[in-house]
Amino acid sequence: MGQIVSIEALAAQIRDGMMVAVPSDTSGVAMAATVAIIANRPRNLHLVCIPISGLQADMLIGEGLVGTVETSAISLGEAGGAPRFAEGIRSSAFVMKDATCPAILAGLVAGQKGVPFMPIRGIIGSDILSARDDWKVIDNPFAPDDPIVVVPAIRPDVALFHAPEADRFGNVRIGRQTELAAMAYAARTTLVTVERIVETSLLADENATAGVLPALYVSAIAEAKNGAWPLSLAGEYNTDTAEVARYAKMARSAEGFAAYMQGFARKFEAVA
Repeated sequence: MGQIVSIEALAAQIRDGMMVAVPSDTSGVAMAATVAIIANRPRNLHLVCIPISGLQADMLIGEGLVGTVETSAISLGEAGGAPRFAEGIRSSAFVMKDATCPAILAGLVAGQKGVPFMPIRGIIGSDILSARDDWKVIDNPFAPDDPIVVVPAIRPDVALFHAPEADRFGNVRIGRQTELAAMAYAARTTLVTVERIVETSLLADENATAGVLPALYVSAIAEAKNGAWPLSLAGEYNTDTAEVARYAKMARSAEGFAAYMQGFARKFEAVA
């Protein structure tokens, strides 16, 4: 497990119709891999945001690669709304599965534990239930007059993220980003890009192993320096806010988005 491959070989594992889990913009987004995925043009992806997304999701939507979006939010943060996502909502370009952050995380926990659903509080009384016919209200079998919502397990075909480093044995350091581990546990395949690959086992230091995802849960690793750019990577670099703002401005129109994306791969290579 944890085979080291080229970024092109890693991206080629994402194929038409797959459910792909991606993290939030501050948790380690595989932007270099996103460039390679877009080049391959997989269609009708089911994008599950854990629990939200931003630039990555907006690009994949803008490129017409996404058939279903399951998320509690897609936003560019301080740069404003996600323009291609917003346009996709207006034009019904994809199926929107509204969710909440706790519901997505609960579904992921169910997926990693191999159970069909997970109960969750805090949804009864909201209008989101009318938008999710796959979320059910059941009676608590252990207490009378206590209805509770159950959400189905989320079992992604692929979990995709970027991390600071991996070792030659396939272990990946994710630090405090525990949602990345949950994604890997629930997914059939986990694809990771990293800033660097080291020769010493990341599991050798007892004090650091809590932040390491073992190779057992990693399918493939590709080295990609600055692989989350223009987004941040904890302990490595901050978000390039000027670049995200430039994207937000250009992507307001289909023409501007196309122009931005034409130069994005070249700009990425220059930063890398």
